[in-house]
Amino acid sequence: MYVAVDIGGTFTDIAVHDPGTGRVSFHKVLSQRADLVAGVLQGIDDCEAGTESIAMLVHGSTIVINALVERDGAHTALVTTAGFRDVYEIGRINRPESFNLAFRKHRPLVPRSRIFEVTERMRHDGTVHTPLDENQARAVAQRLHDLQVEAVGIVFLHSYADPTHEERMAEILREGCGPDIFVTRSSELSREYCEFERTSTTAANAYVGPRVSGYLTDLQHRLDERGFRGELMLMQSNGGLCDVSTASRQCIQMVESGPAGGVRGTVELSRQLGLDRTIYFDMGGTTAKACVVRDGQADLSAQYFVGNYAEGLPVRVPVLDIVEIGTGGGSIAWLDEANGLRVGPRSAGAHPGPACYGAGGTLPTVTDAHVVLGHLSPTRFLNGRMPLDVDAAHHAIREHVGEPLGLDVVTAAHGILAIANAAMANAVRAVTTERGLDPRDFTLVAAGGAGPMHAVDVAVELGIGRVLVPRHPARSPPSACSPRTCGATTSAPISSGSTTPIRQGSRTCSRSWRSPVTPTSAGRTSNASAALICATSGRSTRSRCRSPGASTRPEHCPR
Repeated sequence: MYVAVDIGGTFTDIAVHDPGTGRVSFHKVLSQRADLVAGVLQGIDDCEAGTESIAMLVHGSTIVINALVERDGAHTALVTTAGFRDVYEIGRINRPESFNLAFRKHRPLVPRSRIFEVTERMRHDGTVHTPLDENQARAVAQRLHDLQVEAVGIVFLHSYADPTHEERMAEILREGCGPDIFVTRSSELSREYCEFERTSTTAANAYVGPRVSGYLTDLQHRLDERGFRGELMLMQSNGGLCDVSTASRQCIQMVESGPAGGVRGTVELSRQLGLDRTIYFDMGGTTAKACVVRDGQADLSAQYFVGNYAEGLPVRVPVLDIVEIGTGGGSIAWLDEANGLRVGPRSAGAHPGPACYGAGGTLPTVTDAHVVLGHLSPTRFLNGRMPLDVDAAHHAIREHVGEPLGLDVVTAAHGILAIANAAMANAVRAVTTERGLDPRDFTLVAAGGAGPMHAVDVAVELGIGRVLVPRHPARSPPSACSPRTCGATTSAPISSGSTTPIRQGSRTCSRSWRSPVTPTSAGRTSNASAALICATSGRSTRSRCRSPGASTRPEHCPR
């Protein structure tokens, strides 16, 4: 039996595939922020998957990116070569937005007050210029112990050529601060020059390290207690897999772990439907993501920016070319100093969650706006297992947005969604227009729990003619961990889908699009199914599948 797990900021998704029967089952539970493992185990139990019968468990997660976007990481310090303390603060001396008077540089994850210098120096060829001053190193270790830091990143000049000084510094830190401190070295993350990028990558790994490594250790232990004897593999940002030991040390490799699974699923869905140009659009509870898939391949980048190029923090690890922003179903709507309405990046998460969850949340979110506008049924949410509080949603938007701006609740809710859609449209532009691609030539694949609710509006904003909604869009990251991804020899068919009309204004624009039966790599057949919507005209496309290389623009689309 193969199991896939994806932990989001709001929900945890489980997918179970039994290769003997071919049955695939899905389940969704609220993420338990205080005990993420409990949510995973509950989901496995709800799917009636015996832990002892699991051959492989593939795990994707948004823990890393959510911690970075929400600035919810460990109490972190950096140790660097004497004279280079300000590299992280200065960054690159460029101004991507020359005429933006409100432009601001990146905000470091580690303040200057927790960056310490140690006398040492390696040359670019790996020879020693100045030996490591171990007495000074021990003094720094004692200072960090007194500050009770949880994680330390070590970034010495030219350590990519010879990591000896970094390795010794790590030993001294563990001796002085105790074995529980999380220590990471730049030389085990990025073995190339560019001091700012190496520093930023190391700081990010240290910032999320205690949370991620602690979670993985706890997950492995509790699975073993239940009789788990299979393989536990983690989805990496480049679309590959790694073991727990590697993921616990190089946590930043999981920065786009959850979306990477969804991208792989989009690649496979595009192949089955004969689409050569698609855009993966995933909106979850905390963030929204976009990635381009062309000719059966997703672009891979050697560097990733947490935020954006102008103001974000660079992370120098191989990652699928995904752009991510802090806009999701749980993103909080708030007013800035100028009384302007903003949405995100702070999220209500699963606990207390949006006000409509009735779990103590009082701040208005994107989900509350949908409830106010009637887009979400208060009695059918999560298959009826989670009733929504409509009055709480109205009260939150009225108190925090409507009354301060002099707007009625409905208008305020529309405003929240409009700002969220505009932000997500910009994310799609970042992977298309800014790369020299015309988004109108692509099909938008809606994924994530909130993706299909916003996909048509985003498509209209960008002039995209078609929106494709998979059978299980809210479980797209786990669904990418089919037997093909998990290591089984056969490809699981996509289950046939039902179509839910998507309304834009007064128009209903939906149609079931079922592809012809297509052969899989194992010689079996599959019947791919999804809802296909003509976003720009409100009319569905013809119910036929195009061959690879054909135009992806619908026949009835005015563009």
